[in-house]
Amino acid sequence: MTPILDDALKRLDVALGLLEASVSRRLEAEKRRGDLETELQLMQDDRARLAGELDGALTRLQRYEAATDDVTQRVRIAIGTIQNVLHQAGELQPEEG
Repeated sequence: MTPILDDALKRLDVALGLLEASVSRRLEAEKRRGDLETELQLMQDDRARLAGELDGALTRLQRYEAATDDVTQRVRIAIGTIQNVLHQAGELQPEEG
């Protein structure tokens, strides 16, 4: 082969090597991007699920708090009623305030 042809083939080989490296980098970047998009979607799904669970937990907490308030009020009324009955029966001295 002639030196000009050898030189051209070497340059072509270098250019092809650079092109292959560039394509490999691009493919890897696309793969990473796809992985990140998948991970982001999973995180968004988890966030939505957790938000729903939190809403449910808050609703249950509000119901429990309302029930606790109701029970507390009923117990206080019962204690007062029992104290009045005992006081009227002469079994209990009135509390000093």
